[in-house]
Amino acid sequence: MTNVAMVALACAFIIGLGALGACIGIGMMGGKYLEASARQPELMNALQTKMFLLAGLIDAAFLIGVGIAMLFAFANPFK
Repeated sequence: MTNVAMVALACAFIIGLGALGACIGIGMMGGKYLEASARQPELMNALQTKMFLLAGLIDAAFLIGVGIAMLFAFANPFK
């Protein structure tokens, strides 16, 4: 297997596992938000603000991984 193929495989793993982790994290957070909102409806607005902040941070971590994968895909230092 050549270096280019290994870089392509590594980029696929970075993006795929990052997307999987972000989806699982946001899904778990959304479920916990619904549970907390059902228990204490008066805190729904404060919890919603925190949930959207955390969703942005989880997506930001995934997008950093995508950026690193694109760096290796298009500006491959191993050529």
